[in-house]
Amino acid sequence: MTTIMKQQAFQVFELLTEKEQSIVFELIQYLAPDDIATSDDIENHIVAVEEYKRGESVAFEDINWD
Repeated sequence: MTTIMKQQAFQVFELLTEKEQSIVFELIQYLAPDDIATSDDIENHIVAVEEYKRGESVAFEDINWD
């Protein structure tokens, strides 16, 4: 999708009623893969890698799950 197409899509979206926008948003969520990393996911991954490098990780078997 080109930048112009994206801009047009946003412009059309703004012309819709709030109810129509909700329907379109639900459709987008349905079509989008759910394995996309969010910015929070990426930030947490970076923190986890840094903790691992510093030896601050905990082995799975050392966790008390009770």
